[in-house]
Amino acid sequence: MLKVIIADDHSIVRAGLKQILSDYPDVTEIDDAKDGQDLLGKVKKNCYDLILLDISMPGRSGLEILKQLKMEKPDIPILVLSMHSEDQYALRALKAGAAGYLTKETASDQLIEAIKKVHMGGKYISSSLAERLAENLIQDSSGSPHEQLSDREFQVFCKIAAGKTVSEIAKDMFLNVKTISTYRRRILNKMNMKNNSELTHYAIKNNLLN
Repeated sequence: MLKVIIADDHSIVRAGLKQILSDYPDVTEIDDAKDGQDLLGKVKKNCYDLILLDISMPGRSGLEILKQLKMEKPDIPILVLSMHSEDQYALRALKAGAAGYLTKETASDQLIEAIKKVHMGGKYISSSLAERLAENLIQDSSGSPHEQLSDREFQVFCKIAAGKTVSEIAKDMFLNVKTISTYRRRILNKMNMKNNSELTHYAIKNNLLN
């Protein structure tokens, strides 16, 4: 019997996931959280068998929440469910401790299968991601410019590449403009680029935008 908690800032998404899980008899209780802090608070107070975690919520990034959860509750499997493509966040999520990664567009078809696998102690990834992981074993991808970025820098990079201004990013991430500007300088330096246009071109070329 499974007690599951869903962390997503969109109530309609939480409702849809609950509907999918309601058809799986092994799930006996479903809780939810509207953001990362809400999730951390509930995980401290209650016992769960599985966490469904959105990677993009207000405040702290989903990857930061994921890392904290793995430190505080290392035995709870975490299945990341995201609107972002695998190219953007799947490898980072797995490296941070996720037991699996699903895009929201595939959730209706694959969620139950993914839950079964991670609950049994396995890892759930798509066949395309498995191929990418195999390629990484043969040819280390750490030399790619965007792989040099920290998780927070990568989050800012994706928003810049999507055309958001520094002010808009600061508002999205609950940070001040000066902090985002500092991240932007670091990103440009690490990726050896001069401006936002180059970042956008790179993101498109490497399939890092939705």
